[in-house]
Amino acid sequence: MATNYDELSKQVLALDSQVRFAGVANNKGELVTGGHKENVEGILSEDEVKMSIHYALQKRELYTNLAYKIGKETSSITEYEKVTLISIPINSNELFMVSTEPRADYLKIIDHVHSALKSQKDT
Repeated sequence: MATNYDELSKQVLALDSQVRFAGVANNKGELVTGGHKENVEGILSEDEVKMSIHYALQKRELYTNLAYKIGKETSSITEYEKVTLISIPINSNELFMVSTEPRADYLKIIDHVHSALKSQKDT
């Protein structure tokens, strides 16, 4: 059974009031599902969102080169003054991406996504 990423995105948006955005990007840098929480204005333009996805994929690729030493990446958190960006590898082609207000409980979000992805693999 394939994971319903649209449903997972909606769950993450509802999980915490500080979540601003949740979605899945493919390895081509395209957002394949997800979006902003209702009544939340995006900080970045559409082109800047694409750049942000590109940078997250680039960072993932860089750390993949060290995986033989440090293990596979399970998540990445980058805190900025105005937003926290979280990326969670789904597989070699997709990243689950979340943005939150600064200082949100990102471990709760990461644990929820990992649990949902694991339960889909187990079925």
